[in-house]
Amino acid sequence: ARYFKEQDIDEFRECFYLFARSGQINNLDELTVIMRSLGLSPTIQELVSYLKQKNGKMSFADFLDIMHQHSKVESLPDEVIAAFKAADPQNKGTISARQLRNLLQNWGEGLSMREVDNIFREANVNNNSTVRYADFVKIACAPVPDYY
Repeated sequence: ARYFKEQDIDEFRECFYLFARSGQINNLDELTVIMRSLGLSPTIQELVSYLKQKNGKMSFADFLDIMHQHSKVESLPDEVIAAFKAADPQNKGTISARQLRNLLQNWGEGLSMREVDNIFREANVNNNSTVRYADFVKIACAPVPDYY
């Protein structure tokens, strides 16, 4: 519990008890659904390993341990930058703001125009500029400050 904010622990607890109705995780399916519901992307091998570490059963305290362990492995900013690099055959390290807006609004869950405008404002991006995607990802993936 010392590794997470109270708000995060509350979210983890809610999700844990929603899917682990017996009060503990007893199988791979439960662990998979819970972690993926929390926005993580562990591989099946990682999930099997986590469950094996806890002898096939996981209390909420054990689950927090696994969440901390996995958070050190999964790095969203690095994964997003790698995806941008894969779509950057000339290795320029940049993307046009228009292309970025299109990606943010139309891929995956898709952000609203207002949400993209807010992100662009925070990252100091205007619609006619070129964006260094590594810098943009660091800003976009940074935790929201408590004073908002």
